[in-house]
Amino acid sequence: MKFIFPTNYNFKNKILGVLDYPTAIFNVVYFLIIFSLFNSIFNSINLKIIFVVVFYFPILLFSIVGFNHENILYSLYYIIKYFIKPKVYLYK
Repeated sequence: MKFIFPTNYNFKNKILGVLDYPTAIFNVVYFLIIFSLFNSIFNSINLKIIFVVVFYFPILLFSIVGFNHENILYSLYYIIKYFIKPKVYLYK
């Protein structure tokens, strides 16, 4: 069976067909930072789980759903860039 892909088709390798590799690496690094931070602050396992879920789960959901399957790193870059230099254009 032969598959014909159009020349303008953008093929990206993804983990389980959902996350691309830079996003998955970002998620793992972010989780390790959050986990190590709260692991050093709290002694109770319940507090560790609650704070890791509260601070990690929204980023994970945003990286899975995203804006039109945009890479989360690009989205964060654009958001930070806007906060540094906000520009508002007004037209009559």
